[in-house]
Amino acid sequence: MALIIDGKKISSEIKDELKDKVSALKKDGIEITLAVVQVGNDPASSVYVGNKKKACEYIGINSLSYELPEETTEEELLKLVEELNQNVKVNGILVQLPLPKHINEDKVIETISPIKDVDGFHPQSVGRLSIGQKGFVSCTPAGIIQLLKRSGITIEGKECVVIGRSNIVGKPMSMLLLRENGTVTICHSKTKNLKEVAKRADILIVAIGKPQFINKEYVKEGAVVIDVGMHRDENNKLCGDVDFNDVVDHVSAITPVPGGVGPMTIAMLMNNCVESLELNK
Repeated sequence: MALIIDGKKISSEIKDELKDKVSALKKDGIEITLAVVQVGNDPASSVYVGNKKKACEYIGINSLSYELPEETTEEELLKLVEELNQNVKVNGILVQLPLPKHINEDKVIETISPIKDVDGFHPQSVGRLSIGQKGFVSCTPAGIIQLLKRSGITIEGKECVVIGRSNIVGKPMSMLLLRENGTVTICHSKTKNLKEVAKRADILIVAIGKPQFINKEYVKEGAVVIDVGMHRDENNKLCGDVDFNDVVDHVSAITPVPGGVGPMTIAMLMNNCVESLELNK
C-alpha cells in the first residue's frame, strides 16, 4: 500500500512551527513584514495572493498589499519595487507572476533586492544555491525536500530523476537534491528514451505541465513519485502531471493532486520570510 504524502498536514506542521517562532520574535519586539505586489487581476494569481495573505495572518507576519491595475507601466512597477527595497520595515518582497505582457518579468525579478527575494528567483539567489551558499531557495522545490524528509524518505545515495527544467521548479529542484547527496538526472522535451530514464528513478519528480502524462510505464516499482502539476481534467476535476490512479498501486509513496505539493509552496514562502531576518542582518 503506497504512502499518500499529505502536503496539507506537513504544511500545517511547518506553519505551526513558524507561528511559534514569530510569536517568540514579537516578544523581543521583532516584526516581520512581507510586501505582496499584484499587477492586474488574473484569477489564479488573485487566489494565490489571497492564500498568501491568509498564511501571513495565521503565522503573525505583517503583509502589505499592492494591487495595481493591468495598465501599470514597467517603470511604475520598478519604482515601487525600489521603494520597497529601501523600506527597512519590509523584510520580503513578492511580485506575483505572471505579469502583464508589456512588463519584463526578468527585469522586475532582478530589481528586487536579493536579501528580500523571498520567492528565490533572483539570479543571485539561484547562483548561491548552485554553489552551496546560504540564500533564498524557490518555494516549490524547497517544499518538496521537506515533503520527502518529513515523510521519512532518504534522498542520500538515491537515483533521483527530475522531469522538467524550468527555472522555478526543475533546475532548483535538481540542485537541492544534489545538495542532499542524491544522484540526479534532469529530463526535458528533448530527452531520448524518457521512459527508460524515468524508470531508473528511486525518486521521480514530475514538473512538465502535461495532464496525467506519466503512467506506470514510466515508473519503477516501489519508487517515490512527486507530482508538481496542476490541471483540470475533462470532468473539471483537479489532476496532476501523473496519472495517479494508474501509478498509485505501483509505488511506495506518492503526492496527490490536490493536497500534495501545492500547500507546501506557501508554507515555504512563509519560512523564507522568517529566514529573511537572518539575511537582512
